[in-house]
Amino acid sequence: MGDDTLKFGFVCVQNAGRSQMATAFAERERTRRGLEDEVEILTGGTHPADEVHPEVVEVMGELDIDVSDRTPREVSTDELNDCTVVATMGCSTLDLDADVTVRDWALDDPHGKSADEVRAIRDDVERRVSALFDEYLDE
Repeated sequence: MGDDTLKFGFVCVQNAGRSQMATAFAERERTRRGLEDEVEILTGGTHPADEVHPEVVEVMGELDIDVSDRTPREVSTDELNDCTVVATMGCSTLDLDADVTVRDWALDDPHGKSADEVRAIRDDVERRVSALFDEYLDE
């Protein structure tokens, strides 16, 4: 990672819902803005689930974003300390280096929620990811 590369981390406990949505939106945003060489994206969980929650796969699919083949993964403190910004989803207490900006988005867990509730969470995540790019990157 170069000195001028931004690295966004998206973390929750299971890495099966909110952080997967945020990662997918960040990847789309990075591509839309032509920032593949300037932005790295990391996602993970402290206690990853076996699969992305089915309700998340369903509502992301409504936006033509396929997360069905993604696998939740564990993320280490060392990996997160390499990030510029780490967004937690309201479920993580991280002890990271002082030079890492941590944002707690305090989002509801979509697991087991109705499709409408998951869509609302998804739309909130999408807005927050876009705002993060706006904050850290010039168009």
